[in-house]
Amino acid sequence: MNSKILLENLKIYAYHGVLPEETIIGTYFILNIQIHADLWKATETDHLEDTINYAEINTIVHEEMKIPSKLMEHAAGRMMTKIKITFPQITFISVKMTKTSPPMQGEMDGVSVYFEKKF
Repeated sequence: MNSKILLENLKIYAYHGVLPEETIIGTYFILNIQIHADLWKATETDHLEDTINYAEINTIVHEEMKIPSKLMEHAAGRMMTKIKITFPQITFISVKMTKTSPPMQGEMDGVSVYFEKKF
């Protein structure tokens, strides 16, 4: 069975960027995370230990976002690695990370990077 956990539009203020002002001023990032794993046992038992605790995933994401990186790619990769180590039963992770106010010309909702990995 394939089950999914989705953390949708998680908004976190952080200090990632190549330019010095990005690491001083910071901006909001929007994260969308998708996790696949077999969670069927939890449908029968109603026990937290039979699923993936999405509150723990949220904590991991917040912890990793506190560590400044020059590249969003680096921050996304760190959180994917830590999530997989914490929950080895995961078979797939995707992360979309959007910087809402990139220091570039023009109006936009943001710039995103997207990663997915199957295990």
